[in-house]
Amino acid sequence: MMPRVGYTIFHADGLDWQPRRPGDPRLVAELSGAMTSARANLFRYPAGAVGRRHIDPVQEEVFVVIEGTLTIHMGEGDEPEQHELAAGSVLVVQPGTALQLSNRHEPELRLFIVGAPPERGDTIFLDPV
Repeated sequence: MMPRVGYTIFHADGLDWQPRRPGDPRLVAELSGAMTSARANLFRYPAGAVGRRHIDPVQEEVFVVIEGTLTIHMGEGDEPEQHELAAGSVLVVQPGTALQLSNRHEPELRLFIVGAPPERGDTIFLDPV
């Protein structure tokens, strides 16, 4: 008996890109419907787009920079660490870490983000950097 294989193939051009929230310039394509143990999304950040600074107490997250440069601020307080991650970079962030994502460069930023477990905790939102 052959083991059963389950998979889903996506291509960025065929996805349903929606604003993250009304009026938000960031676009997201949710891939989580194909997953059972994690959440996954593709994001498109136009130049100047900034995500909300937050702490997720439950999820470990993996950020993969596909195109552009990700600027990420990590840590609490008035002077969080700033890192610039070029295309091809991968960042793993543990639960309970304050972070804020942004595209402070001209080309569009494209990210693949996976979070596990798929459940979200009570996200804590902080003042932006």
